[in-house]
Amino acid sequence: MFNFIKNKLNSFYAQFNKALNALLGRTSLDPATLKELEILLLSADTGVTTTQSIIKKLEAESSQKPLHESLAEILTQTLDMPRPSLAEKRIFLLVGINGSGKTTAIGKLAYRFKKEGKRVLVVAADTFRAAAPEQVATWATRMGVGCVMGTPGQDSASVVYKGCEQFLKEQFDILLIDTAGRLQTKTNLMNELAKIRRTIGKFIPDLQVMTLLTIDSMLGQNSLEQATLFKECATVDGIILTKLDGTGKGGIVFAIAHTTGIPIIFASYGESAEQFDLFDPKSFVHQLVYEKL
Repeated sequence: MFNFIKNKLNSFYAQFNKALNALLGRTSLDPATLKELEILLLSADTGVTTTQSIIKKLEAESSQKPLHESLAEILTQTLDMPRPSLAEKRIFLLVGINGSGKTTAIGKLAYRFKKEGKRVLVVAADTFRAAAPEQVATWATRMGVGCVMGTPGQDSASVVYKGCEQFLKEQFDILLIDTAGRLQTKTNLMNELAKIRRTIGKFIPDLQVMTLLTIDSMLGQNSLEQATLFKECATVDGIILTKLDGTGKGGIVFAIAHTTGIPIIFASYGESAEQFDLFDPKSFVHQLVYEKL
C-alpha cells in the first residue's frame, strides 16, 4: 500500500539505507556509531529535538537487538499514536497556510469518500484568497460532488452556514470545508476558526467534526513551525502531509509527530485524485529501515 512513498522518496530511502547499512557491521552502539547515526538523522531533516530523543532511546536500549530492529521500533513508536476514527466523523474542517496543498487535499478527500459510496458536499469558505473558491469548485466538479461557494470578501462563517443548511437539507454524508489559509495573528486565526466551529455546532454536534491540518513536506523545518503554530491556536485532530513527491528528506515526518503529538493521518503526492492514502507508520518505517533499493 505504501509503495508510492518508497517510489517518490527514492533518493531519501536510498541515501538513508546506504548510510544505515554502513553502520550495521558495528558490534556495538558505541559513541562513534551513535554520532554517525545522529548526523544521518539530522541530514534527513528529522530535527535536533527529535534526533536527540531517538539517540537517547537507542543509548538506553538494554537488549542486544540489531541496530535495524531497535531503530525501527523507536521510529515506529514516534509515528504510531492514537488517531481519531474517520468512520465516526461526518464533517472535516481543513486548515493550513496558502500553498500547503489544502485545495488539492480537499479534492482528493472528496474522491476518496465518493469511492466509498458517500454523498459529498464541499464548502469553499476561503473567501480571502483570490480564486480560491473557484479552485475548490473545479475540484468538486471533477470529482462529481456538490459544492457551496462564497463570494470574494464574504464572511467565511456565513458560507459555512449555507453549506451546513444544504448538507442537512439534501442529506449528504460528508461535509468538507475549506478555510482561509492565512496567519495574520494567532488571535485572528483562533477567532475565525472558533466562529466556524460555532456555526457548524448550530447544525451538528462538534464531536462529529475533524480538523485536518495540511502540511507541505517540502518546507522541512518550516513545516514543523507551521504545525506547532496551528496547534497553539486551534484544535487539530490530524495532519495531511502533502507534496511527498517533491522532497528528498522524509525525516520531517518524525519531527512533526514527535514535537506536536498530532497524528499524521493522510499522505498526499502528485496531482491526480488517486495519489492519496492513509499514512501507515509501520509501512513507512519498514521501507525506510529494511527495504533495499
